[in-house]
Amino acid sequence: MASDQHRPKPRLSLRSSTTIRYGSMSSEHPDGDPSTPQTTSISQRRSYIAVAVLCYINLLNYMDRYTIAGVLPSIQKFFGISDSTSGLLQTVFICSFMFLAPVFGYLGDRYDRKLIMIVGLVMWIVTTLGSSFVKSSHFWVLVATRALVGTGEASYSTIAPTIIGDLFAGSKRTLMISFFYIFIPVGSGLGYIVGATIANATGDWRWALRVSPALGGFGLLLLVFLIPNPPRGASDNGGANMETTSYTEDIKYLLKNRSFVWSSLGVTAMAFVTGALAFWTPTFLSRAQVTQGLRQPCKEEPCDSVDSYIFGAITVVTGVVGVFLGTCISKKLRDRVPNADPLICAVGMLSSSPCFFIAIVLASTSIPATYTFIAIGETLLSLNWAILADILLYVVVPNRRATAEALQIMVCHLLGDAGSPYLIGAISDSLSKYNTTDPSWDFRRLEYSVLLCPFIGVLGGLFFLMTSLYIKEDRKAAELLTSGQAPVPEITTVSESV
Repeated sequence: MASDQHRPKPRLSLRSSTTIRYGSMSSEHPDGDPSTPQTTSISQRRSYIAVAVLCYINLLNYMDRYTIAGVLPSIQKFFGISDSTSGLLQTVFICSFMFLAPVFGYLGDRYDRKLIMIVGLVMWIVTTLGSSFVKSSHFWVLVATRALVGTGEASYSTIAPTIIGDLFAGSKRTLMISFFYIFIPVGSGLGYIVGATIANATGDWRWALRVSPALGGFGLLLLVFLIPNPPRGASDNGGANMETTSYTEDIKYLLKNRSFVWSSLGVTAMAFVTGALAFWTPTFLSRAQVTQGLRQPCKEEPCDSVDSYIFGAITVVTGVVGVFLGTCISKKLRDRVPNADPLICAVGMLSSSPCFFIAIVLASTSIPATYTFIAIGETLLSLNWAILADILLYVVVPNRRATAEALQIMVCHLLGDAGSPYLIGAISDSLSKYNTTDPSWDFRRLEYSVLLCPFIGVLGGLFFLMTSLYIKEDRKAAELLTSGQAPVPEITTVSESV
C-alpha cells in the first residue's frame, strides 16, 4: 500500500492541477474515488454558448486573413509594389502563425487557456486596426503588423478546439467541432467579398481592415464573460486528473502516434491545395476569360473583381455543405466502421482531385463548367475540415492536444500553404521564357502550374488511407492512457519504476 507521502499533491499555480501521469498503471483518482473525476461542472447551455462565441471569433479570424487578398490590387496601387513584394504580406503572416503555434501549444497545455486567448485576441485587434492607418510611404509597417496578426491568431487557433474537446464528448463533440470548422471556408469566402465590397464602396482599401477589429472588440467581450475554462480532459473519463509532462515527452509521444503523423501529412497536402487554389483561382479564371475573348486584359488598377466575388460565394456555400455532409456521414458510419473518419477524408481528397483537374482543363473553353467542377471539388474537400479536428482530439490524450494542434499547424503551413502559392507562381514564371509571342501564354503557363494541385491532392488521399490502418489502435491507446491504464515505457521516469 502506498504511503500518503507518495500521493501527488495539488499545486497552486496556473498549471493544470492534475495527478495521473501518462502511462501510469494506476487508475486511482487522488480523492480515492475512482469513479468520479475531479472536474468543474459546466452546464450544457453554457457550453453551447461557448461554442457559439468561439465560432464567431473563428469567422472573424478567417475573414481578416483573406481580406488582404480581396483588396490586393488596391494595396499594390496604393504602395506602388510588385507582385512578389505584395506576396510578403501573406508570407510573414503564415510564417509568424506557424512558428509561434508550437509556443502557444506548449503554453496551452500548461497554463490558463482562456487568458492566453484573451491576450492573443487583443493583439490581433490592435495590430489589425493599426495596419489600417499605414501611410503609402511605410509599406514595411504593414508587413510588420501582418506578422503580429499571425501571432494573435496562433494563440487562438491552437487552443480553441481543445476547449471544445473538453466541453463535449462523443457525437456531440463531433457536431460542435463541425460548427467551429465550418467557419474556415465561410470566413475565407466572406473575406474576399467583404474586403472588395467595402473597398469599392469607400474608395479606400484601408476601411476593409477596420471591419474585423470592430467586430473583434465585441468578440473579446463575449470571450471574457461567456467562455468557461474547463479542466483539461473534463469530457474524458479520468482525463482531468492527468499530470502535465515535459515538452520533450509530448513530442516523443506525438511522433510515435502513427495516426497523428499520417493525418498531419494528409492535412499538409490539403493545405497545399487549398492555399494555392485560394490565392490563384481568381487570377486564373480572369486570364481564362481574356483568352476566350470574354474580357479585355487589365491595363490599370483596379481590375475587374467579379471573379473574386463568385469564387468567394462558392467557397462559402460549398464549405457549409461539405462540412455538414462530412459530419453526417461520419456520425452514421463511425459506430459500424471504426476507421470511417480517415476513410472519409481519403475519399474527399481522392475524389476532389479529378474535379479540380477537369476544372483547370476546361477553363480555356467553358467558364461555367469550370465553376461547376470547382464547386464540386471544394465541397468534397470540405468534407474533411471537422473530421480532421475530431481525429486529433480522440487519438491524442487531453493534456497534449494543444501541443498536437500546434505541431500540426506548423507542419501543414510550413510544407503546405506557406509555400504553395509561391511555388505555383515560380513555376509559371519559369515557363514564361518558352513562349514570348503567344498572347494566351500567360494563361497557359499558369494553367500548367496549377495542375500540380490535383496530384498533391491524390498524395494527401494516400496519407489518409495510411491513417485508416492505425486509427482504431491509436484511439484505444489514447483512451487507456487517459484513464491511466496503459504504461508508456519510453517516457517512464526512474521514480515511477521504483
